[in-house]
Amino acid sequence: MKLSQFKFDLPDSLIATTPSDQRDEARLMVLDRNTGAIEHKIFKDVINYFDEKDVMILNNTKVFPARMYGNKEKTGATIEVFLLRELNKELRLWDVLVDPARKIRVGNKLYFGDNDLLVAEVVDNTTSRGRTIRFLFDGTNEEFRRNIEILGETPLPKYIKRKATAEDKERYQTIFAKNEGAVAAPTAGMHFSRELMKRLELKGVEFAEVTLHVGLGTFRAVEVEDLTKHKMDSEQFIIDQPTADMVNNALDEKRKICAVGTTSMRAVESAVSAGKKLKPANDWTSKFIFPPYEFSIANSMITNFHTPESTLLMMISAFGGYESVMNAYEVAVKEKYRFYSYGDAMLII
Repeated sequence: MKLSQFKFDLPDSLIATTPSDQRDEARLMVLDRNTGAIEHKIFKDVINYFDEKDVMILNNTKVFPARMYGNKEKTGATIEVFLLRELNKELRLWDVLVDPARKIRVGNKLYFGDNDLLVAEVVDNTTSRGRTIRFLFDGTNEEFRRNIEILGETPLPKYIKRKATAEDKERYQTIFAKNEGAVAAPTAGMHFSRELMKRLELKGVEFAEVTLHVGLGTFRAVEVEDLTKHKMDSEQFIIDQPTADMVNNALDEKRKICAVGTTSMRAVESAVSAGKKLKPANDWTSKFIFPPYEFSIANSMITNFHTPESTLLMMISAFGGYESVMNAYEVAVKEKYRFYSYGDAMLII
């Protein structure tokens, strides 16, 4: 398929910049991928579509406060430093993006916080905006992490043109987040409240956790018309044996298996055995899913509404059927559903 086939008109007014008042009260569109039929619900109604021993696959990655602001030595110029991933815990080496990049060269020092709570030195150029920095810090790992928490901001996507707030620190995160490492949230999971999780649990729905540390590549634009030529950024994912066992049991019993979010779907589709079962893994994936594609594990999914020409829209079109999904998006725009990270949800069954 071609990039231009995933274009649609999305008014700026439908891009959500704040979360819904309550996690589980965002709107929910339900799409039947066999018939194309559409229902309009509230997210907490999702419980009505699952039964005892059905499995929901949740991404338990945790977003860390990756956006920091420091000052360059001598000039005092303010520099945004976006922490991408830790390369070496002992040496405190990090892969980062800097802005404005033209001002930052190897050897420069950056100072963060009052009384220079943290100091970093630029040790390498990686891309036009990418740098490797080394934090010059002698304390413990716990003290270092505490300082990152103090200095860092919730890494809201750039299209949200406002400062992150205390509310964002809680809401731009799932309630089941535990394994720190993401710089963007697995947003479909943010609709689950504790009350809804408890109700699902009482109904007998099982939760299988995977970890996929979401990177900035989730927002990267596709710049080639021929989708076979697009390369995805690599992201780390972990699937343990208990999760594989739970999902495989559900497969054997022909239960409903729901991937909560494109990140959960990407993780499980990156760990399929020759026998079309889920296998444990601790690896990196650069898997790009677009139509046509045969899915092996999940037979339903929950996702947010995505932007035109995004890799996320391409994945759900592969799962829900290109024509059905593009028609559903036309309906979503007409019905004024909210799009993107803080937007409304879709259940594809």
